[in-house]
Amino acid sequence: MPGLSLTERLGIHRSILSNQALLLAATLLVVVSASLLGQVRSVPLFTIGVTVIFAAAIFAVVAPWRALPAWALGLIPIIDMVAIAVLRESAPVAGVGLLWAFPAIWIGSTFGVCGVVAVLIGVSAIVAFQLVNDAEQRLTSSTFVLPFTVLALSALAHTTARRARAQRALLEKQSAELRRSAERARRQEDLVTEVLDAVDFGVIRVTPAGDLVVTNEAHARLQATVDVLGAPLAAYAADGVTPVPAEATPLSRARAGELFESELVWFGAPGEDRRALSVTARRLPSGSETDPGTIVVSRDVTAEEQALRARDDLVASVSHELRTPLTSIIGYLDLALDDPAIIAETRDRLEVAERNATRLRELVSDILAMSAASRHGAEFDLVPAHTDLATIVRASIESQQLRAADHGIRIDSSRVRAGSAHVDPRRLRQVVDNLISNAIKYNVRGGTVTVAVDVSETAVQIAVADDGPGISQTEQGRVFDRFFRGDAVRNSSTHGSGLGLAISRDIVRAHGGEITVSSVLGAGATFIVRLPRDQESYP
Repeated sequence: MPGLSLTERLGIHRSILSNQALLLAATLLVVVSASLLGQVRSVPLFTIGVTVIFAAAIFAVVAPWRALPAWALGLIPIIDMVAIAVLRESAPVAGVGLLWAFPAIWIGSTFGVCGVVAVLIGVSAIVAFQLVNDAEQRLTSSTFVLPFTVLALSALAHTTARRARAQRALLEKQSAELRRSAERARRQEDLVTEVLDAVDFGVIRVTPAGDLVVTNEAHARLQATVDVLGAPLAAYAADGVTPVPAEATPLSRARAGELFESELVWFGAPGEDRRALSVTARRLPSGSETDPGTIVVSRDVTAEEQALRARDDLVASVSHELRTPLTSIIGYLDLALDDPAIIAETRDRLEVAERNATRLRELVSDILAMSAASRHGAEFDLVPAHTDLATIVRASIESQQLRAADHGIRIDSSRVRAGSAHVDPRRLRQVVDNLISNAIKYNVRGGTVTVAVDVSETAVQIAVADDGPGISQTEQGRVFDRFFRGDAVRNSSTHGSGLGLAISRDIVRAHGGEITVSSVLGAGATFIVRLPRDQESYP
């Protein structure tokens, strides 16, 4: 049947076989019952009708329905209706007319409304013809009920078939949409795979069970932790010398469900051709209660780490070379101060030089300590004692008054309150000196530096504010990083190393406190140091 899909042809074939099988079974039942009850009036005519029904059933099995035109579908039910009419004529009282239900159902389901109307007309015409020409056919209620019943069954078959076809069309449409969706998903997956393979950082997805389900080529390349002989490469911590066990590597920790940010791991022993990876493990977002797993991103930072280490080595080398002449300068200053013959004015100047030389030597020592420590900050040995904070702050202000006056800057110390705390006075003086020095250095000419000290029962707070150009929001999070200097400062004539705030932060944290900054561009900046008052609060 041209124009029909393979699925429709197979469905029609099955319907033909099932309909004819049921009609054949019902015909056999009529043959047996009518014969036993003696209801057959004309045996030859009865035999012809049965034979035609059997022949139609055989034809339904062997006919090439896929190659026949659509109108050929109506041949068998028409032949069946004629054969049933012959049976009804040969056995009028055997109730053979009920067999019309089978071809009526088939016609109604196949040919629609036209088939239902044709069934009604055909059955009514046969009943009327037999009623007029056969004396044994009498007008009874079955004369009207029979055509109506056959009509109802045909209409019901039409409705059911129509609903089935609509459902099948809907299912086919949904199936086609699913196929298109699957194709789109496949194309998107291919695109994501191509993108992931094109980037130079490794990406891997880890399921909650610890299985690796998505990886890209960069991940396979970066995580190839074996040497040319196939032996596993040793892993080392961020310092490059502390071994990391296999179960403590970033990928192993991520597979165990641990989350972390920018974990630095070296692969390869010190002195060899080694590689540094920065690895981050984050939980994948999920809109349901199901855990989607973890995404692990690894990035090769070997060149960056080597550059940082080279810079630290250079700074350490230069700082080490500075210590010898500074020690000599301080020694000769001490000798000069021990001379009773020098006048008071000269002594004051030598004392200022000696104090600043000593501070410079301490700064060089801090740089050396920071270079030797890990990248995450240096450690300081504190010697805490009960100290008057106002004395430290005022001494720092006094030492920098001359420099502030040279820049036309006024230092306001009216909010410095007296109060003691358990701190290292030398280290805290270093922090205050750095903050006030920066406030003077980066202030505008004619501006004001405001210094305040507040003391509560449990904590102390030192604030230093200036009227300078301020710090941008993006740079505020980096001002405490080592060697960091803002864009505006780098492009100016103001010099600096970018270490003062980093060292100050480490000193404050060593006291168990914290240092913060708040600033608005064009409105200055305020640095606030918060420290606990008692020694028990120290880490």
